[in-house]
Amino acid sequence: MGQVRADAFDRFVAARWSALLHLAHLLTGGDRHRAEDLLQEALVKLWFAWPRVAEQAPEAYVRRVLARAAARSARRRWWGERPVERLPELPEAGDVAAAVEERTRLEAALALLPVRQRAAVVLRYYQDLSEVQVAEALGCPVGTARSLTSRGVTRLRQLLGDAVEPVK
Repeated sequence: MGQVRADAFDRFVAARWSALLHLAHLLTGGDRHRAEDLLQEALVKLWFAWPRVAEQAPEAYVRRVLARAAARSARRRWWGERPVERLPELPEAGDVAAAVEERTRLEAALALLPVRQRAAVVLRYYQDLSEVQVAEALGCPVGTARSLTSRGVTRLRQLLGDAVEPVK
């Protein structure tokens, strides 16, 4: 029985690792090391809950754990200064680097949002979850999830100004 459990868990992690790491990266404001730690913590919790959630919705469980752990982590720790690299020269028209720069700009703006707003925006628009699912993942009423999402998007618009092209 234990080997079957381990195999199913391993298959889930192998299939969803990249997407879950990306979610953790966004939830931590772009800090890859914190994202890896956060995902590792969430997967440990999933391992112990695997018999209960394997047949239901393991990804939803991990998303909930990630969102809550990111909020808890941001409240209890000071992560210090974050060094930034110099911005490259402005890319030429049609340059692929322009899309990467815009995505980087959006991720940097996301990092400036309060933790719960960032989590709500990421879950709603990056993970394409419904308002009900966002509320469930954050452990709050639907109205609060809506409010957090709305305020987060409004703040992102202020931070990013008038973008010429939408981010894809």
